[in-house]
Amino acid sequence: MKDTLRYLFDHKTLGKEDAKLILRNMAEGKYNDSEIAAFISVYLMRSITVEELSGFRDALLELCNPVDLTEFNTIDVCGTGGDEKNTFNISTLTSFLVAGAGEKVAKHGNYSVSSACGSSNVLEYFGYTFSNQTDRLKREIDRYNICFLHAPLFNPAMKNVAPVRRSLRIKTFFNMLGPMVNPAFPKNQLVGVFSLDVARLYNYLYQELDTQYCIVHSLDGYDEISLTGEFKALTRQTERSFFPEELGFQKVSAADIYGGSTVEEASAVFLQILEGRGSQAQNDVVVANAALALFSMDESQGLENCIGRARESLESGVALNTFKNLVESN
Repeated sequence: MKDTLRYLFDHKTLGKEDAKLILRNMAEGKYNDSEIAAFISVYLMRSITVEELSGFRDALLELCNPVDLTEFNTIDVCGTGGDEKNTFNISTLTSFLVAGAGEKVAKHGNYSVSSACGSSNVLEYFGYTFSNQTDRLKREIDRYNICFLHAPLFNPAMKNVAPVRRSLRIKTFFNMLGPMVNPAFPKNQLVGVFSLDVARLYNYLYQELDTQYCIVHSLDGYDEISLTGEFKALTRQTERSFFPEELGFQKVSAADIYGGSTVEEASAVFLQILEGRGSQAQNDVVVANAALALFSMDESQGLENCIGRARESLESGVALNTFKNLVESN
């Protein structure tokens, strides 16, 4: 690792195979915490390259415990995190709206590293127990249209990195890897990223995959559609900009979508929205994200119809029942 660090500190970059090897060595416990922290620090000072990110991704996918959900047409709704905005759990709520609208969701998630509450934190708070048993996950997605894939159960290779990430408590290139290493290899993805540079990096990498995808980034820094201003949506075919008003939504403020500073506060907001007690701003943000997820699966539906499907899932209580059924099933 010392030679690698000297090489990187000299402003050089890794090739894909070298990046892949380093990540594998890291996963196998060949480096100590100080070496891992130094390596991570390189990418806090400069941007990661396509070759590096691709190598890191391939290493994690080779080391993961896959789950076979290929009989379903699945979608994952996942953000990189790391935007340091402390919003409520938008992507997790979005997943339940999409499932409530009838689509199959293989939600990949983890505990929070740089914010108050991640998707795993909120589901665990409500009593959901994580599993990597394929039979159970298939049963859940068949009955409730959604299953939850807690990242550490499928990527045990990351256990050597987790303590370092927790101690740093800032976004690192591992945030970028999360959405790209779903062990179910979903056929569709709505991915939120924390910067436009990362959006374009993702777009380049996703072009290589057999995945129907949409990458979103709000230009004021959110890794989701925040409705606080203009956002970008990138697909295999297009890169488009949207303003909230174009989609029939009002612009919201950062305070409108704040999620609290603890797991308890974030979970209370989460349930409040699902139970139909959310503010218009909170509801609109979740509906907007769910609509784009639905649209990304089949653009022939039209975006307006997808907004209607997402709103119906929330307002009818179907999304809430989906959540309750999933939590109570285990």
